[in-house]
Amino acid sequence: MFLPKENISSVNGLFDSLAAMNSGNCRQRQAVAAIKRLGVLTDLSKYAPIVCGTIPLQIDLEESDLDIILYITNLNQFEQEVFNLYGHLPDFTLERKLIRAEAVVKANFNFGGFEFEFFGQDQPTHKQHAYLHMVIQAEILKRDKSLKNQIIKLKEKGYKTEPAFCEVLGIDGDPYIGLLEYGRQNRFIK
Repeated sequence: MFLPKENISSVNGLFDSLAAMNSGNCRQRQAVAAIKRLGVLTDLSKYAPIVCGTIPLQIDLEESDLDIILYITNLNQFEQEVFNLYGHLPDFTLERKLIRAEAVVKANFNFGGFEFEFFGQDQPTHKQHAYLHMVIQAEILKRDKSLKNQIIKLKEKGYKTEPAFCEVLGIDGDPYIGLLEYGRQNRFIK
């Protein structure tokens, strides 16, 4: 999804990661170029792909992967399609697992200087936790730019992204659920 420059980061209040990356730092523009060369947004368009994670928010580390979430209803078909399209790429892996009692498919591989990670589940992409977390994190960083360096420093110490945000915000308990609750309480998400 591409937006006019005057509305670079949101569509109807939703974070548009690709638009943010198009006008972002060098690594973000390199990521967009790799995504385009790979053709993933076209090849897998029927799965409503969204680029998520730390790279769109400029809180990534050198080893951060390029996350793409997808809405899949037929896991077998999706696995076969991903294998056919990307199975030849370096370090390709494909696995199915349960997360919160829901079946998901993960695929990882290297392309264009990035480790790609596909995450597919039977949930519209705009409702998946990865997307909702990114929306919340984007809003938090927009409101308090000083948190960016704190988050990056915690990530450099080994924190995952959601726990790092919860640490700086003083959110206790499960960081993945806590961040969602924080986002709802602050009306960043519904």
